[in-house]
Order: sequence, then structure tokens, then C-alpha cells
Amino acid sequence: MPELRASALVDAPVAAVAGALLETSLITGFGVKVPGALLCLGDVLTGPFGVKLTVTRADLSGVSAAGDFLELHTDLVVTGAGTMVVDRVAWTTVGGMVGRFADVTVGRGMALRVLEKRSALLAERCRELGEAGVVVGAAIVRDGRLLAQQRAYPESHAGQWELPGGRVEDGEKPEEALARECVEELGVPVVVGEQVGPDVPLKKDMILRIYAAQLGGGEPEALEHNAVRWLTAGELPGVDWLPADRVLVPALQQLIT
Repeated sequence: MPELRASALVDAPVAAVAGALLETSLITGFGVKVPGALLCLGDVLTGPFGVKLTVTRADLSGVSAAGDFLELHTDLVVTGAGTMVVDRVAWTTVGGMVGRFADVTVGRGMALRVLEKRSALLAERCRELGEAGVVVGAAIVRDGRLLAQQRAYPESHAGQWELPGGRVEDGEKPEEALARECVEELGVPVVVGEQVGPDVPLKKDMILRIYAAQLGGGEPEALEHNAVRWLTAGELPGVDWLPADRVLVPALQQLIT
């Protein structure tokens, strides 16, 4: 199986680069049809000539998608100068001279041009996300279960589930904002830990950043939501999450287990 590799250094933290890679706008310009604005595990992408790929990875380590005769992998490597983005494209060669010609002209030539353009778009998007506002969320785990809350509003998202949290206000640190939001939404104090998963783009100038957290006492209540619920790792994929929270399901499952 022929393989093409390309790499580029992006001056941004790995969480920002991994988040930017989740935005499907980076690939729709190349004729790829996608099911939503963010890549999620299991999504099916349809490319030119009817090529179909299934997303098999979308986390802090990068993104992968595979089909019957084509595989795409983007691996992220943390360096002292930023995040190294390593792209790999592998495909099955059609037999004969036509196949060898396609390997050189279409496979290598076209793929290399696409990767170079995508790298430039990725670097620019990471610069934008570096200046974006932040919404924080708490991945609160107790006894092998994750706490989620059900939205009451707006109407378009009522009934869907999300992690507790809210926007970081001017002058606040993300950890301070998260502790404040958990008291306001759940009525409990929390101890904020490390970041979980990538920075997930919510819109052009806003990201969602999730932190692991532990209850500091008391029992969470749905003060501003319809309900709260404790979920096992196996239950997470079947929940009707908000789109940005759904992206983080693999990272949340790892946190629980």
C-alpha cells in the first residue's frame, strides 16, 4: 500500500491544534461531505468519486479516517517549539500501468497539494483559536461514573445533555470560572484538576475546554437544568449530547476507566 507523508510545525499547544482538526470546515473545501460541523468518532465522510471514510480517531493524539482502499492519519507530536502535525495518506494501488500512473499523478501529486493547503488553513485557525473566548466544563467523576446535566433552554437544545460549566468572565482564570459555575449550577464546590481532551471550537471566536474535577462536598442538584445524571463509560455514546460535548466522549470514557 503506497503511503505519502508530510509534516508541518504549528506554533500552538496540542489541545488547540487537536481542536482545530475537529472542525470539518478544514476539509469541506476539498469536496468532502460531512455530517456536522465537528468530527466525531464513527462519522462517515464522503469524498470525491464517492469515496467513503469512517472516522476512527479524533482526540489529542490526532485524527484518523479509513475506508476500503484509502486511509488518512494526522498525528500530533508535542515539541519545544509547538505542535508537529504529521500527515499520512495510504491507498491501495489499482493494478497495471494505469494504477502506477495514478499513484504518481493523482495519489502523490494531488494529495500533497491538499495537505499543504490544509496545513496553512490549520495554522491560521490555531492563531484565531488562541485569541478565542473560553467556555469551561467540568468532568466530575465519582465511583466510576460521570456527572452530566440536561439542558432546559434554549428550545433548540432543550433535553440534550452537557457537562456542567459556563463562560470564563473577564479577569477570571478558567479554573476559577469552573468552580464558580459548579456552585451556581449544581450547588456544590469542586476541586479542579487537569484539562481533558482538546479545546473544542464552539464558533469562530469561542472554544469549550473541559477539566477533570472532584466534588468538594454535598450532592449535585439541577439548579438551572432539567436534571442531573451519573453515567457509566458504556452509557456515554448513547446519550443525546450537545455536539461539542459529544466530540469529547472518547476522552471522557478514558477518564472514567
